Amino acid sequence: MIDNQMSKTGFQKALKESERKRLEKLLASQMSAVRLPDAVRQHRFHPTRRWQFDFSYPEIKLAIEVEGGTWVNGAHNRGAHYESDCEKYNAAALLGWVVLRYTTNMVRDGKAIDQIESAYKMMSKKK
Repeated sequence: MIDNQMSKTGFQKALKESERKRLEKLLASQMSAVRLPDAVRQHRFHPTRRWQFDFSYPEIKLAIEVEGGTWVNGAHNRGAHYESDCEKYNAAALLGWVVLRYTTNMVRDGKAIDQIESAYKMMSKKK
């Protein structure tokens, strides 16, 4: 029973990671379609912590995070993980980063790419 449960949990985790990768791939293709420059993937932004952004433009301190599992009680929406995300995003803000966070639906329906494109253009003009 325990082995079966562990393999089921491992399978579910792999499935979620696979969905997250598909979602990030979709967003990357949308960014390319609107002719944004290639974003840095998994950029480590903090001098001492191992925190990373899904996508970033370090030269203008714009970060993009894809928050999966919004409607299915995903890890980022529960207790300790939610709290660690708050710590990460607050630290980023204190370092001058603008962090845009998007749900699965926002990536799929185009809201994310519209905001990312606007933010990139606005922030690039300030530099």
